[in-house]
Amino acid sequence: MSSHESPNLSDPRHTVTADDIRSLTAAATPHFALQVRDRVRKLIAGLPADSPVRIAGEEQIERLTALGKSGEVRGTPNEPTLEPLNSVTRES
Repeated sequence: MSSHESPNLSDPRHTVTADDIRSLTAAATPHFALQVRDRVRKLIAGLPADSPVRIAGEEQIERLTALGKSGEVRGTPNEPTLEPLNSVTRES
């Protein structure tokens, strides 16, 4: 996954929609959640605070942050000596 936007989304003439947010975030996995979160941040950065699209984007940013931190773990009860991954324990 790249942090670069698709040409359509990065075009300054493009109006960001809720569908854009959904298409970026719907299939995000824990492994890529924080990268997707950063892409959503860039996408909604210029929108007014009361924009429904910005609000939807901010909700997805919260969800992706949680997914990126809690969805990626290692170690099981059978492997108690493994330390949690940094991405799970550090603040972003």
